[in-house]
Amino acid sequence: MSPISVATHAVIRTIARVLRERRGATAIEYGLIIALVVIAMIAGLTALADTTTGMWGNVNSKVANAR
Repeated sequence: MSPISVATHAVIRTIARVLRERRGATAIEYGLIIALVVIAMIAGLTALADTTTGMWGNVNSKVANAR
């Protein structure tokens, strides 16, 4: 067997063992929940950044026109 095949089989065995264990499954579930929360935060902050940028652009144009 090639070294890559040996490494691949080792990784597959490790993943299978983790999935069989209850604590491993719980850790994976928490990891997925955290990933979803992070994705939601990124989406929210992106929307907030777009709104804030538009607001400051409006303020900037009003200040420039007031001169």
